[in-house]
Amino acid sequence: MTHVEDELTSQPECWARAAAEAERHRGALPEPGERVAVVGCGTSYFMAQAAAVLREGAGQGETDAFAASEFPHGRGYDRVVALTRSGTTTEVLDLLGQVKGRTRTVAITADPDTPVMRAADDVVVLDFADERSVVQTRFATTALTLLRAHAGLHTDAAVDDARTALATPLPEGLVDCTQFTFLGRGWTVGLANEAGLKMREAALAWTESYPAMEYRHGPISVTTEGTAAWMLGDAPEGLAEQVRATGGRWIAGGLDPLAELVRVHRLAVAVAASRGLDPDRPRHLTRSVILAP
Repeated sequence: MTHVEDELTSQPECWARAAAEAERHRGALPEPGERVAVVGCGTSYFMAQAAAVLREGAGQGETDAFAASEFPHGRGYDRVVALTRSGTTTEVLDLLGQVKGRTRTVAITADPDTPVMRAADDVVVLDFADERSVVQTRFATTALTLLRAHAGLHTDAAVDDARTALATPLPEGLVDCTQFTFLGRGWTVGLANEAGLKMREAALAWTESYPAMEYRHGPISVTTEGTAAWMLGDAPEGLAEQVRATGGRWIAGGLDPLAELVRVHRLAVAVAASRGLDPDRPRHLTRSVILAP
């Protein structure tokens, strides 16, 4: 078993623990009414997208998401939340250093022995969700679960659905598809972006991701036999039928959207295996991007 396989299968337990610990971390996490920016790089940026929509949709306050390198320093925020598994990513550390002293910062990380422990005002350590794999799975979804629980949006059903996602076979023949498109709405647009990234990282697959309503505005033109469109969350009316009319496969997301992402994790590993690839050693990638001064 690869590291990523071992780590992705532990997600239900990690989610349950993060939800149980959310109250303990309440003082470090954003308060209702605060204007918040959630930042990260790569997978963490896509989790930030999901978290921002969830928080604002729950009436907790205006919330934006940015890649750490693209943070708009001309805007004012009450708090910056940085997602960083390694605690060493250059862009995240640079941003925390630039806003320190004028904006309260909190980092959610997996490693308590890294520079981010000193760079942020507050730190939440999810060391039980740390990973050996370059390809992120359980830390990303556990961090999002923590923020979901903090906003009062987590339920045990998500954990149950994650177990179902691990126990249920993938649709027959899906591994043989030549192109995958992931679709989301609202907070699941970030999950769709992350699903596409996972497939590219682990399996070198041709993947795309879009807000579901945007799929009709051009991208559906590449859908044909041998391609798949996977919906994370509730689909727009009629879209499934339109995809099937192209000859493409429609994969309905019947589970909690975060649990659907677990199914994508499994698909990424399966496609990698079918192509003779090692998902623990993705091309040109390292566990953390650390740039020379």
